[in-house]
Amino acid sequence: MATDGSPSADRPGRYAGGIVRRASRLGWLRVVLLHPVIARPGFWFATACGWAWGAVLGRFRLRRAGRLVVASGLPKWAYGQGGTTIGAVYLTTDNAGPSVLEHEAVHAAQWKKYGLAFIPLYLDAGQDARHNRFEIEAGLAKGGYGR
Repeated sequence: MATDGSPSADRPGRYAGGIVRRASRLGWLRVVLLHPVIARPGFWFATACGWAWGAVLGRFRLRRAGRLVVASGLPKWAYGQGGTTIGAVYLTTDNAGPSVLEHEAVHAAQWKKYGLAFIPLYLDAGQDARHNRFEIEAGLAKGGYGR
């Protein structure tokens, strides 16, 4: 996700960053939120939401690509950039090449590890993909950011 240069462009990231920084001062909270017993149901919930969103807006054009579910044919307003992964579901119109799916599979693994905590963690990492640790881990070039 790229910023538009306005001061408010990264407002969600700044807000989430404040929450993440305050929570990180409480080490036990991080341990609890990222424990698989808590994170895994969040991943399942996110996957169910992504599946429902993709199925309805993509007119049930869902397919498996490894451990990822690809929901294609969605309107461009239904996701960010060229596509968005929610849980284990990749939402896109038609951007589903092999390298992109490898990139999105890493995001699905991140969702599985962090559960719903992935949302504020991702926002805190920043809107500029070149500096976002989750995008870097997933592979900038594979995600189409290196072009």
